[in-house]
Amino acid sequence: MAPSDPPSTLAQVLRRAAEQLARAGVPDAQVDAELLAAHVLGTGRGAVQAAVVRGDAMDEAAAAALAALVARRVTREPLQHITGVAPFRHLELRVGPGVFVPRPETEMVAQLAIDALVAAASPEPVAVDLGTGSGAIALALATEVPHARVFAAENSVDAFVWTKENFARVGTDNARLAFIDLDRAFPELDGTVSVVVSNPPYVPDAAIPRDPEVRLFDPPAALYGGADGLDVVRVLSAVGLRLAHPGGTIVIEHGEWQGEAIRALLAADGWRAAATHPDLTMRDRATTALRP
Repeated sequence: MAPSDPPSTLAQVLRRAAEQLARAGVPDAQVDAELLAAHVLGTGRGAVQAAVVRGDAMDEAAAAALAALVARRVTREPLQHITGVAPFRHLELRVGPGVFVPRPETEMVAQLAIDALVAAASPEPVAVDLGTGSGAIALALATEVPHARVFAAENSVDAFVWTKENFARVGTDNARLAFIDLDRAFPELDGTVSVVVSNPPYVPDAAIPRDPEVRLFDPPAALYGGADGLDVVRVLSAVGLRLAHPGGTIVIEHGEWQGEAIRALLAADGWRAAATHPDLTMRDRATTALRP
């Protein structure tokens, strides 16, 4: 830019960024451009949109910083890794390499667990989140059902770094985090838990995810669940039977074609009233069942 040239408007910079992202195949390129600009400017997406309407300029330093972030996003590095945060319900969670980025569809899974926890006939119901990852489900339960006690288990060292940070940032005193294998989690709670919930790895080993953000950046241990994708679900069923009290609920997230198989698996293990629930896109997303 020559010294006599006027500064670029934010709208112009965003348009160039969105075009670059779209050429790289990034879904919702305009949204990502606005969110990256908001990150650079230390504000929210709504403020960026308002600045565009006003015709605000963007100085060279900010435009250069945005260009650097757009170059990373063009490689399909997840937006959440670039900004360092992922929204989940009312929470803002820290995420990065080594931890599964929470998805919007998991918010519905958390809601199923919250509803079951609220309905529990106890003044201090207990919930367990197995394989908590970033802590998304556990922290949603702890903050939205403050009279509950929430226990979260994670067994990945890389993910646990992020989980600990999120538990510290949220700072709720009714949630406990443990680094432990799922099949050995919380034996002291056996027979006392009202809700067991998990978003386990459920992608079949041979079903390589289409999206580069998932295939290249999500940790494989959080994605792949064996030949049929249900290896960890089988563990969850057994651990859930150990942890839950009679009438307790299990909530398991899964792929859209796995509901029937998971209902059969749970029923064979002795769970009752297994039911599969769609997400907001009407794809089967979670299955629940009751402890006999």
